[in-house]
Amino acid sequence: MTEDEPRLVTETGIDARVAMLIEPVLNSEGFRLVRVRLSGQNGATLQVMAERADGTMTVEDCETLSRMVSPILDVEDPIDRAYHLEVSSPGIDRPLVRKTDFAKWRGHVAKLETSVLVNGRKRFRGTITDVDTDTVTLFRDQPSMADENTNVIPFSAIADARLILTDELIRASLTADKAARATRGLETEHDDFSGDAPDAETP
Repeated sequence: MTEDEPRLVTETGIDARVAMLIEPVLNSEGFRLVRVRLSGQNGATLQVMAERADGTMTVEDCETLSRMVSPILDVEDPIDRAYHLEVSSPGIDRPLVRKTDFAKWRGHVAKLETSVLVNGRKRFRGTITDVDTDTVTLFRDQPSMADENTNVIPFSAIADARLILTDELIRASLTADKAARATRGLETEHDDFSGDAPDAETP
């Protein structure tokens, strides 16, 4: 059982229904839900993005979660049409959905969207420089004379956030992944830097 930190960014509609059904099961097996998203890809694709508490997510983990959640979704039937189930890791340019995500990746570039105006804007991009109980601070990596270069954004206002892929992020992600896998006694995987780890799909 994992003590799961609540997510700041959560789903709505069908995605929220799916998340409510599967999140307790993921937590009970030591995984954390990152995101659920139903898209029109390949007819309909339900993407479940998850990770272990240490940030790792192997292909075998994806397959395990796929086998775990498939029976739940079959019984509860929250989606009224045929779909493909895709279980994946968050990837290197990952969504930031918990306060600890922002703290862990302090010093790296992120882009955020807010649900309300903050400093007259709803879209932000910059380096995560500070994280406290209620806010995250971004320093713009592309300074402008017209706007504030430092923005303090309340966590309560964040609607979407993710890391921006940079060379520094790739190096830091590989180092963190290698250390976590060594702790678990796993071999290092070489994932595609441009996207998520390999997926496990159910028929």
